[in-house]
Amino acid sequence: MSTRKQTAARKRSPLSGKVQTVLGPVEPSSLGPTLMHEHLLISLECYYVEPEEASERAYINTPVQMGNRGLLRRRWWYVLDEMRLWDERTAIEEVLRFKHAGGGTVVDVTSIGISPDPLALARISRATGLNVVMGGGWYVPLSHPPDMDKRTEDQLAERIIHDVTTGAGDTGIKCGIIGELGNFYPLTANERKVLRAAAHAQAETGAPITIHTGRGDQASLDIIEALTKAGADPKHVAIGHLGPTMRDPKALLALAQTGCFLQYDHFGCFEDTSSRYLGSTDGNISDVQRLEMLEFLITNGHVDQVLVSHDVCGNTHLVRYGGKGYAHLLDNIVPRMRKRGWTKAQTDAVTIHNPARALTFA
Repeated sequence: MSTRKQTAARKRSPLSGKVQTVLGPVEPSSLGPTLMHEHLLISLECYYVEPEEASERAYINTPVQMGNRGLLRRRWWYVLDEMRLWDERTAIEEVLRFKHAGGGTVVDVTSIGISPDPLALARISRATGLNVVMGGGWYVPLSHPPDMDKRTEDQLAERIIHDVTTGAGDTGIKCGIIGELGNFYPLTANERKVLRAAAHAQAETGAPITIHTGRGDQASLDIIEALTKAGADPKHVAIGHLGPTMRDPKALLALAQTGCFLQYDHFGCFEDTSSRYLGSTDGNISDVQRLEMLEFLITNGHVDQVLVSHDVCGNTHLVRYGGKGYAHLLDNIVPRMRKRGWTKAQTDAVTIHNPARALTFA
């Protein structure tokens, strides 16, 4: 348990009212259209599972190409090239599509355990002119360090606080959001420990929190409960991956009532029904289904809590390999929203104004 003193009043951060990017603090009004959950550079090898079949092992070192992308999505957890977004020049080329479509800010939520690269994110920001907000904290248990059981809540909180206030490692590049904090369901002791540490770090820094939630309608409710019990402000928490994880409308409205941001961050990247996640293929939904969920929330008065993104995290998500890339929302989904009857105020809310509030330090 934590030995940190719980104070009645939340500390006022020097960054209060600002958004912290990899190049320094900016005004929330300067962000423009914002992608709330992306990966510019990442390594997802924590999910690697070697196949038993000889014919399947042939795919392990297969390079991703246009001619084989249809075969690789259902094998992504052992195709090493699919798991690795390592090329900085490719990241610049791909994310510039979002800039050219009118985009302004990208939140890279590559957290500890999946190869965050602070200096590279700063270079990408300079090269593209995009604001880049960097995540921090710990990803799913599969990526935790071997000694995670021994690390205390306070040690984890201090690491997050250092990354927000001083910079990740010795880079001087500061995190602007805590997460994505990776969770499965049910929550393990270490996952709960990370959540409590993040709540304490939020109280000391004012930083927002973003969550990779587990599967099932109860998973997100358990996470927001754990965070709030530890002192986090739900109005500064984004619960991500809601499209495939929360299907019960009553549970979704219960989550919305907590005041947290409701993030649908798989637009374009996770429609392939052959793709598996931890052995399951039933989590993928279409962009149309995602839009229907957003419209349900809007009808029930929660338009100001909705966030959207793609979660680009594999090579087959990139345009160069036949994916929809980082500009899909602006190029394809926003026009579709308008055709479905959304007002400009509603599309601006989910792409511009809600992200600006979600990223602003308390």
